[in-house]
Amino acid sequence: MAFTLSEIMAARRQQQQSQRSGRGVVEVDEYSANPTQAFTFYNINQGRFQPPHVHMVDPLPHDSPKPPGYTRFVCISDTHSRTDTIQMPYGDVLLHAGDFTELGLPSEVKKFNDWLGTLPYEIKIVIAGNHELTFDQEFMADLIKQDFYYFPSASKLKPENYENVQSMLTNCIYLQDSDVTVRGFRIYGSPWQPWYYGWGFNLPRGQALLDKWNQIPDSTDILLTHCPPLGFLDWVPRKMQRVGCMELLNTVQRRVQPKLHVFGHIHEGKWTESQNWKAVARFLTISFPVAQPQLYRKIYSQHMERHFQVVIVWRTNLFGGPHPPFLCH
Repeated sequence: MAFTLSEIMAARRQQQQSQRSGRGVVEVDEYSANPTQAFTFYNINQGRFQPPHVHMVDPLPHDSPKPPGYTRFVCISDTHSRTDTIQMPYGDVLLHAGDFTELGLPSEVKKFNDWLGTLPYEIKIVIAGNHELTFDQEFMADLIKQDFYYFPSASKLKPENYENVQSMLTNCIYLQDSDVTVRGFRIYGSPWQPWYYGWGFNLPRGQALLDKWNQIPDSTDILLTHCPPLGFLDWVPRKMQRVGCMELLNTVQRRVQPKLHVFGHIHEGKWTESQNWKAVARFLTISFPVAQPQLYRKIYSQHMERHFQVVIVWRTNLFGGPHPPFLCH
């Protein structure tokens, strides 16, 4: 894939300007509609996904004692109503990055909520994913009008059966383009993702998704999204494509720069990566396969003067491999 000299120079000027100005306004990227090309271009010309911006870090055992004064976050995603065999590690706050059901059926939501009720975490925070069809009211309104049943179980539901489905999540804090502050950390959650075979919370790439990401406050400490940003756990081998969101990547790197970003969605993402957004264009990343929950090195935020730890929970996904949430700190 070839790029013109003017494109290369423009990319380098954009990177230099971002480094000088710190947080800035994010606009629709010129490569937004082609994430695979975008990854190639920015990897070659800005090195946004490789050293010196990316560094390997070793994990700590998940059962390591928690130092006094720390908050331990347990992160999980894409459980798809298969929580019966999951052994959860101890922690303070649970973060679930969506797709906790197969179709968002009320019976599935109840099962998930009952499971949450058995967990000992002080705080549990959940967002929806593309499989939570009933949580996307506009999607459901269109679905039940269709002549064919694309999702038979969901399309046969009557509006009164799902209009208040969010209220069934009584054992957690549900976020949808909203935020909550817990233990001094401002957490923002959003379920949207680029169009993905006509499921829930799908939007076209570009301005429609950027409008959603523009709602994320600059002061967000922890970002919880269902979809990945471009270039991280978004590679789909069978299609030879990157499917992450370019606008989300730019929003996270150039504007919000959260201490932690957790997401799931792409089941082929069988690795764990962690990044440090505190310094513009300087990232810290871990990438390795693991067979059990992993605890990441304690993180100290100079800006917040608070400590936190992160535990990733793995599970066997529909494709037979481990599926972690992505997180960056």
